[in-house]
Amino acid sequence: MNERTIYLDNNATTPLHPEVVNELSSSFKLYGNPSSMHFFGREALSRVEWAREQLGLLINADPSEIIFTGGGSESNNMVLKYFLSAAYSKGRNKIVTTVIEHPSVLETAKALEKEGLDVEFIGVDSKGRLKIDELEKAVDEKTALVSVMLANNEIGTIEDIKTIASIVHKKGALMHTDAVQGLGKIKVDVKDLEIDFLSFSGHKFYGPKGVGGLYIKKGQKIGTFIHGGHQEKGLRAGTINGPGIAGLGKAAEIARLELETEMEKLAALRDSLQAGIVNSIPDIHINGDPDNRLPGTLSVSFPGAEGESILLYLDLAGVAVSTGSACATGSLEPSHVLLATGLDIEYAHGSIRFSFGQFNVKEDVDYVLSILPEIIEKIRTMSTFRPKKDNTGDAKHRGPVISRKKDNTGAGRKQVCCSPMHPFDAKHRGSVISQEGAE
Repeated sequence: MNERTIYLDNNATTPLHPEVVNELSSSFKLYGNPSSMHFFGREALSRVEWAREQLGLLINADPSEIIFTGGGSESNNMVLKYFLSAAYSKGRNKIVTTVIEHPSVLETAKALEKEGLDVEFIGVDSKGRLKIDELEKAVDEKTALVSVMLANNEIGTIEDIKTIASIVHKKGALMHTDAVQGLGKIKVDVKDLEIDFLSFSGHKFYGPKGVGGLYIKKGQKIGTFIHGGHQEKGLRAGTINGPGIAGLGKAAEIARLELETEMEKLAALRDSLQAGIVNSIPDIHINGDPDNRLPGTLSVSFPGAEGESILLYLDLAGVAVSTGSACATGSLEPSHVLLATGLDIEYAHGSIRFSFGQFNVKEDVDYVLSILPEIIEKIRTMSTFRPKKDNTGDAKHRGPVISRKKDNTGAGRKQVCCSPMHPFDAKHRGSVISQEGAE
């Protein structure tokens, strides 16, 4: 590991804010069960309710509209799965969502579809913006819920939730937004957005992991997700995580007080890195909506250089980023988000996400720009993504090496050979992967 380390993967998770660490330390001493009536319980409960107030202030909601959960994925499941129950059987058995949602929405929607719900997935344009015309056609009198993420975790595109919610409500359906990636990074006002449900997670804005929540608009009903005790209005049984919730509350308080300054700082760092990459590295593509994206998110495609290799070379140099491919699984399937925007598969394979946070500084950008051009040039030189020639002999486009292989059904299936040099082993030539479409 390089002696110098730079963390540019804040969309994956953020480090704890020092004030959150202090809050956690203090709250761990409040060992009483928040559900107990004695002094120890009341003392612990008071900190939980203070945190509820802080979340309410952050999103302009009444504290009574906030339910604490174990995180964003749980909150998303809690909302979507409610609409399978008989409690919402008013002839509306359809859910509408988008093709670029977080897996906790996409996979839940697919599971509900198998259980009998009608699910429709709406496409996005080249910038990752939901296609409003498709939404208007999809939402009908049978639609119970529409779920659209506030901001995309991979490319940073911010959706027009207010307009979407207006369309949804005109058809008599309810509106949910997964705000996990946006809360604490951009202004979120549930009253202005006119939404019915909103999911959030503490670790995305310098709070602790394993704690998040769900905004439920006053007057809306939702079924019990975990049966047992009376905690969280009977919607989620189990002993309340007092210290974690207190830490989340402190993170919400900090986010509210520092939001405007933080947004400006992160946007400046992102734009500086983007300008440096554009000026120093040829043949790149900036993903997402350049005019409406998260201030700290920059997704860049480097065709001819595989994302996994870029990530590993940067890691060796002490820089932590994320790739658009599921490298950890060994499958190297390209990002479903990037493919949904119509991005060429080679560009998708060569995508890197840089995500800035509160503790990044200008020197981090300078360091990345001092090493990245050489890394990209080196990988492209060794890569088997070779430029194809047109009749003039010029490089027309780079393309992966493709072969045809029979699967078990006998049908032809594309095989993409990704084989840039691996930084840990000069003899490593990558692997042959199947390209069956990201789910």
